Amino acid sequence: MELQHINVKIYVEGDLPVDPADFIPVFHQWVKDKVLDELLIDVADYRHVPAGPGVLLVGLEADYDMDNTDNCWGLRYSRKAPLEGTNEDRFRQAFRSAAHACRMLEKEFAGDSPLKFSRREFELFVNDRALAPNTPETFEACKAELESFLKKLLGHDEFAVVHRDDPRRLFGVTISSAQPFELTG
Repeated sequence: MELQHINVKIYVEGDLPVDPADFIPVFHQWVKDKVLDELLIDVADYRHVPAGPGVLLVGLEADYDMDNTDNCWGLRYSRKAPLEGTNEDRFRQAFRSAAHACRMLEKEFAGDSPLKFSRREFELFVNDRALAPNTPETFEACKAELESFLKKLLGHDEFAVVHRDDPRRLFGVTISSAQPFELTG
């Protein structure tokens, strides 16, 4: 099974310590300064949507957003353009891109109430229902590749992978690590 359109959401640790509106000028600066690998185009404000996408940084190949889906804040990287390579290569690229943006945001918001991202839990999902319907069969088909990627990423096998097979949701898993991981990838 060849997976494309990989998404990674790295959760904010604890409560979001900054006003979500504060991400808007930061993301505009990222567009202006071309600080990420992908071509960045614009910023969209979806803070009015309850438990939704928050503040979106729109790109050509990928989007980044401070996402509040399920009332859980985190940085979400959404790959839109196809990538060559293996599924593990695509998992790694998505995690690396999300982790890089998290580190940049942590530097930006390092004041009295610093923004910190989790080093123990994140989501990985596929934004393509045709390639990856959210079924137990899809999970079984890519479980070995996911576990191989996670062992390399985390450097150990003390992690849990939870699949929620709600057909209304995108196929994805939540990963919880027994040990903190680096935001590098």
